[in-house]
Amino acid sequence: MIQSKFKWQMQKTPDQQLIKKFAEGLKVDPLIATILLQRGFNDISAAETFLKPSAKSFHDPLLMHDMAKGISRIQQAIESAEQITIYGDYDADGITSTTIMFEVLTDLGANVDYYIPNRFTDGYGPNSAAFKKIINGGTTLIVTVDNGVAGSEAIDVANDLHCDVIVTDHHSLPDKLLNAYAIIHPRVKNKEGLAYPFGELSGAGVALKVAQALTDELPVDLIDIASIGTVADVVSLTDENRAIVKFGLTAIQNTQRPGLLALIKLANINLASFDEQDIGFGIAPRLNSLGRMDDANVGVELLSTFDEDRASQLADFANQQNDTRKSLVDQFYQEAVQMVEASGDADHRATLVVVGKDWHQGVLGIVASKILEKYGRPTLVLTTIKDTDELKGSGRSIDSFDLFAAIDPMRDQTVGFGGHHSAVGLTIKAEKLQVLRDQLEKAANDQQLDLSQKPTCQVMTALPAAKVTTDLIDQLAVLAPFGQDNDKPTFEILYDRLTNVKTMGQTGSHLRFSLVQGNQSLNAVAFRKGHLAAQLLQDSDNVRVVGQLSNNTWNGRTNVQLMVTDLSQSPAPIVDKRTKQLRQQMFTEPGVYVFFHEKLYNQLKSYVANDATAVLYDQVGTVDDPKRLFIVDCPDVVSDLKGVLQKCHPDFTILYLFKKRPVSKWGMPDRHSYAKLFRFVKQYPNFNIATHLQQLADHLDIASKTIVFMIQVFLELDFITVQDEVVNLNPNYRSKNLSSAPSYQLREEQLEAEKSLLASNTNELVSFVQHCLAD
Repeated sequence: MIQSKFKWQMQKTPDQQLIKKFAEGLKVDPLIATILLQRGFNDISAAETFLKPSAKSFHDPLLMHDMAKGISRIQQAIESAEQITIYGDYDADGITSTTIMFEVLTDLGANVDYYIPNRFTDGYGPNSAAFKKIINGGTTLIVTVDNGVAGSEAIDVANDLHCDVIVTDHHSLPDKLLNAYAIIHPRVKNKEGLAYPFGELSGAGVALKVAQALTDELPVDLIDIASIGTVADVVSLTDENRAIVKFGLTAIQNTQRPGLLALIKLANINLASFDEQDIGFGIAPRLNSLGRMDDANVGVELLSTFDEDRASQLADFANQQNDTRKSLVDQFYQEAVQMVEASGDADHRATLVVVGKDWHQGVLGIVASKILEKYGRPTLVLTTIKDTDELKGSGRSIDSFDLFAAIDPMRDQTVGFGGHHSAVGLTIKAEKLQVLRDQLEKAANDQQLDLSQKPTCQVMTALPAAKVTTDLIDQLAVLAPFGQDNDKPTFEILYDRLTNVKTMGQTGSHLRFSLVQGNQSLNAVAFRKGHLAAQLLQDSDNVRVVGQLSNNTWNGRTNVQLMVTDLSQSPAPIVDKRTKQLRQQMFTEPGVYVFFHEKLYNQLKSYVANDATAVLYDQVGTVDDPKRLFIVDCPDVVSDLKGVLQKCHPDFTILYLFKKRPVSKWGMPDRHSYAKLFRFVKQYPNFNIATHLQQLADHLDIASKTIVFMIQVFLELDFITVQDEVVNLNPNYRSKNLSSAPSYQLREEQLEAEKSLLASNTNELVSFVQHCLAD
């Protein structure tokens, strides 16, 4: 059986009248109205603002803490031709933040340059040595972007060297604010105790607000770059962020930036249909790879240059770095899996710690994420550092385990440590490795980590496959852009048949299949689920499928496609496997195999596997706990099957219901046929049934098997005598009702059993068995 990866949480369907009201008020499909209501929109005007961002969606930048003070200082520096240095960060949000700030200050005539710290030598955030170097180069104003609120030591150094620092950041605030000239941050409260109306901006979003304040207008020429940083940093795609990305995507479709166009081309992205997923899976990874692999400074030049040759060169470099990054991740991931499997830790430990030798530090977080995904356990991936006795790495965690809190008690035993609930970075002495392992296991016990708890998947509603059309996908697009706090809707797809199961990819690691309902077929793709193909080919009964819908255009044709999020298969309590031929492999599964005919039982009982039991129907009471029942052959009497089911109360019932010669093929003879046979026996005494049966059948135009059955009925009623296969009329016969003969009654019961058990469709058969169990 296929086990689901997630716990499916089906969303409650809102009141139908409310759905109708929203649908009519917003002029949207009822499905869209349903999703909006499920996501907490209970006011039509708020929902309309969400669906249709406008210039009014952008808040006044001067409402942000220290914005006016910071802008005044920047303007003073521009007027005085002071050297301004933008101090950025090495991820996609940091690169885009730096680009925005650099471009707006350059356009305003500032004497400005930028510095992006190196992940491996400077580390994250303000670095005292780097600040000294920048200031010694003549800088009198440093503007941080996408970092700074945790850099009190470096900022104190700058203050001592008479260099002002304006921090623009969006990360978690320290308990005590640092001593910067200005702190421009959407969650810092002003003197009146009020924070900016929207506290979830990315670093690029904050930089855009600074640019808006500096120019006194919304900088539409920078919103394309801001949208990349916003999506890349996985911040809440609501409120102002939604407006930034909504307008930014349109701007990218019309961009004239050579570097961005070159990146889009190398990523094989269709610019005409560019969306937030193209940023998340195409643009952002290539920008992030620059800082992961080496120096991210070239990322700013890539985005801001208008030299097409230079842009092409830098885009090629970013693409190569991304390819190298992917190759290293694959290599280290495979090695990490081998280590986990060899150690057996996945079976015996609640947390995983993997140590590689001289692995590239820039990809350890990604490897940790992949190990976490595979084993479902909080994971640290460390590497040795050449010519040192230290280990350095990253950790990733699940929702139910605070990884930062788990390691924090041994902070004094680390060389360096930082992070948050779900992601950490740390450096330790190699001799402290076992201490780290033990601390993680202790924390798992203290936090009562329950690995049996699956992550949750929010499922909006169930959709019939026949109703999934390109028009529906177009209607769902009104909810885009999708991302954090505005997930792309996930649906359960209802269908009749799962067909066309195939694997995809060079190694067959991906899966595709079709969900058929009526005349409609929905193509489905499930990444990293190729290993399920064999199971689906063997048994696709009771498979439930949830996923996200999209339009897929190939060779000019657009079709609806389901991107599968999860699959689940529950054992069916009643499985219809009726057959006209029994084979040995049908008796290999554990369970109780019930026979209704002793002859068949004696023929086939040796086929039954060692961990299974074969019994005649009247012996099922002797079997212990018969929870998995195989009904091998069709009973002559329905009540026999009812008795078996009610005596066993099985959890699972598999129905073969084999019958070699169904009596329904001949049916029940009518009274006219009985009369013809009776007259013949009376007219022709001493008839030898053995030697002249076929002649009699031809003469009466009645099937030979039917004649044999009628003779048996006559014999049971004493209408005839049979001696040495010679038939004669009983001279002393008395008139009796045909239905009083046992063979006649059995034939009626056999016909009723075949009608209920063999002639019915699957739904009727399942319903019949369910009623038997209920009775």
